[in-house]
Amino acid sequence: MSTFEEYAVAVRQLSAQVRAGERGVAAEVERRRRLHAGVEQLAQRLAVQGQRLDQLGQAIATPRAAPAGTAPAAFADADPAAVLDEARALTEEADRRIGYVQALAQRPELLPTWSPAARAVAVYVACAAAGVLLMLVLVVASGVGLVSGFTLGAWICAGLPVLSFVAGWFILGRWGRPALATVDPPRFVPLGFVICVALVPIAYCASLLVVRALR
Repeated sequence: MSTFEEYAVAVRQLSAQVRAGERGVAAEVERRRRLHAGVEQLAQRLAVQGQRLDQLGQAIATPRAAPAGTAPAAFADADPAAVLDEARALTEEADRRIGYVQALAQRPELLPTWSPAARAVAVYVACAAAGVLLMLVLVVASGVGLVSGFTLGAWICAGLPVLSFVAGWFILGRWGRPALATVDPPRFVPLGFVICVALVPIAYCASLLVVRALR
């Protein structure tokens, strides 16, 4: 083989090595670009998660814990792509958990699976029932002379119905409000007023009929 042919072979080999090196550099640049894009996307998702956690923390009056200052030592010598994939998987899991917590925070503490109207009816009926029990106590007290007839009538016609209604209105506003609610929940004021005002006098009239029937 002549010197020129040896030179040509060496040039071709060198050219192939240069092209292989260029492809390797291009692949490395592309890998770094993808890693950088993945890190930026992950940082944006983490920022959104931080905002959502802040909202949840404010709703339940719990501050968000400060992030750790350094990365775990186990990730120090790991493959950046593998670490990024694991971080992305953890972020997706955190998204699912935050979504679940937000769904729970959209429900009130009191009867969370009930509709607002059914919850309001149950609360007002329960408060009216408590008013009926107090009415029975007053009736017994009136029978033994501890309460006058005027006082008994005032409590039955006005005091106990209004007290029952106010109690139901307060309970719906306090425990019927979701943690993340931005507006007051519906309290169905006309419905509650009708239930409380009607139930106590009706119960009193029913008790009178029962007493007369037993005599």
